[in-house]
Amino acid sequence: MDIIGLIVWLVVGAVVGWLASIIMRSNLSLLLCIILGIVGSAVGGFIASFLGVPGGFIIELLVAVGGACLVVYLARLIGLGKR
Repeated sequence: MDIIGLIVWLVVGAVVGWLASIIMRSNLSLLLCIILGIVGSAVGGFIASFLGVPGGFIIELLVAVGGACLVVYLARLIGLGKR
């Protein structure tokens, strides 16, 4: 992966994590949003590929946000962020 791809991946992860924290009403730091967004995108992508969900930009974005919401929920269960 080149540096541009890495930067895009981090920015998309940050946006997805930020959206998930708004949806889940969590007060998370920017760094935690980035980490949870990237992890959540990977989790959502894994679940979608396991279920055979077709691709496409909008579908993949929704799957990433859904996965990030799941990860934010799990993070809240262990005490990270506001409930």
